[in-house]
Parts: sequence; C-alpha cells; structure tokens
Amino acid sequence: MRDLQALPKAHLHLHFTGSMRVSTLKDMAQEQGIRLPENLTDNTALQVPADQRGWFRFQRAYDAARKVVRSEEAMRRIVHEAAEDEAREGSRRLEIQIDPTSYAPFVGGITPALEIVLDEATHASRDTGVQVAIVVAASRLKHPLDARILARLAAQHAGEGAGKVVGFGLSNDERRGNTPEWAGAFEIARKAGLAAVPHGGELLGPSHIRDIVTALKPHRLGHGVRSAEDPRLLEYIVDHGIALEVCPASNVQLGVYNSLGDIPLRTLIQAGAKIALGADDPLLFLSRLTDQYENARKLGLTDQEIAQLAHSSIDASLASPTDKFRWHAEVNAWIAQPDPDEEIR
Repeated sequence: MRDLQALPKAHLHLHFTGSMRVSTLKDMAQEQGIRLPENLTDNTALQVPADQRGWFRFQRAYDAARKVVRSEEAMRRIVHEAAEDEAREGSRRLEIQIDPTSYAPFVGGITPALEIVLDEATHASRDTGVQVAIVVAASRLKHPLDARILARLAAQHAGEGAGKVVGFGLSNDERRGNTPEWAGAFEIARKAGLAAVPHGGELLGPSHIRDIVTALKPHRLGHGVRSAEDPRLLEYIVDHGIALEVCPASNVQLGVYNSLGDIPLRTLIQAGAKIALGADDPLLFLSRLTDQYENARKLGLTDQEIAQLAHSSIDASLASPTDKFRWHAEVNAWIAQPDPDEEIR
C-alpha cells in the first residue's frame, strides 16, 4: 500500500495547546517547576466516556497542559514544532486553532498573544514549507460578548496565506450555551471575509447541528460526524458545501463512538460530503494526522478513496486557488504511483 505519510494533505482541525509534543510539555513544565498530572506524561492516550464527567476529565487534562504555556517563547515553540510535525506528516497546509485569551495574561493581552502566533506562523511556514494559517476560536464557556471582541481582533488580521487569520470558530463543550447568541460574533467575522468554522455534531446530534447551520452559517463544521444520523440534514450539508472536519481517533477516545468501526465515515463519503480528516489534540490522544488516514484505511477505504479524502481536505481549506491547484496535482501524482503491494504480487 502507498505511503500515507507521503500523501499531500491539509490539516484543518488542530488545537494550539493540543498540538504540543509530549516532550515539549515535559520540558516546559520542568523549566517552570510545574508538576504535571500523570495522565499527560504516561504515554497512554486519554480515553473517557462521552458524558459530562468524561468531558470534565478531558478539559482538566487540557487545562493542565495549557498552564505551562506562559511566555512568548513557549507560544512560538508550539507553532514552529506543529509546523515541523505537519511537514513530516505530508501536510501542505495547516489551519491551527487558538483562543488567544488563554495566553494573554502572560504576554500583555489578547492582541500581542494573537500577533505572536501569526508572526511565528509566518516564520514556520518559511522554514518548513507548510503553509500555516490561523483560526481564532471563541469558547462556549465564556460570554458571547467576549466572542465579539475576538471576532473584531481576528478581522484585523484577515487574509488567506501564511501568518493570516482565515477563520473564526467556536469551541469547547457544545452542550454549553445557546448557539444563536454567538451569531453576532460570526457576523463580524464574516463581514471581514473570515470563514465560519464552529465545532458541532460531536457530543450532540442532528438537532444541535441544525442550530449551528441556521445561526452561524458555517463554511466547515468542526467534527459534524453525527450528521450521518439524519439523511435529510446530511443532504442539506452536502448541497450547501459545508465541509466536515472528521477526527476518528478523538471520536473514539472521547466516547462518541465505541470503536473505529462505528464511525460513519463511509456513510458520509457516499452521501458526497466534503471531508477533512483531523487529529484534534495529539497531545492527549497520541494520534497525529497520518494516523487518521491509517484509520480510514482500517475502515476499508482504498487508496483511491483515501486520495479523495486528501483532495477534499485541500478543497475545504481556506488557501488560495493557486495553492490548491498545485497540491491537487501532488495528490494525483501520489495516487499515480504504483501500489508497492501490487508490484510485489
């Protein structure tokens, strides 16, 4: 079978702190004398049930990791190492998501926090060849007015290339808050040319996805996998070109599905959905982007189908048409190569 790490692809669902290497987390904690929870350092992937208690355990682990990120140097290291890791994974484009308010106290505010990340994204893109863009994300745990502040900040840095803000998201526990209350923030972002990329359709099902689609008018849905439970909703998503950022490993490890075989990836593909596989939080799930394509292979997808997933990830990205054209050609070159297994047979 063809080398999935060599497959050109775009990574569109990766969280800033969650992108960290375990070794980097340990280094930062040791430098600051911070004692980390054992579940962050034991090389065992987080596995929790899809309920309030499970999400609390996930959030507690994520928050513990975030507490070590207390300087400009740390933020720059995370961005640069994420780009290095994506280069090894075959990524051509990374759209990494961050809520700058989490790091603002250590660098002088939300504006410098975002500008540090954007500046390092520019440098990392140059050094690694991976085009790194930024999605600014509001949190469902905070007031919707905070989201409007973030949207205005994101709008000031809108663009499509490396070191630019390309989208505006809404993350954290989707069971919290009232989705339409964030519509104002998304309208601010949309007027600035930013794509709407909220989370949804992971912990909650079709009715919640409808709320998001109606109120926030997404370009992409972070996860969205549970749209497969409602054929009419899925048809609407396909017809309106809403891409789905599907994260197989985290779907299982957060208890959304009991096993890899339960993930309705083929149902989504057969319906014509535009899918971009994502790793979500490799720090916690110990599973990176190529692993998600390996999971697709385990679900029975052929190399042709896997190449189509790579094409879809590129299409769903917010890169320029010129860049997309080049990367599509590289995917076509990958699938045109002879299958090594066929050559052996």
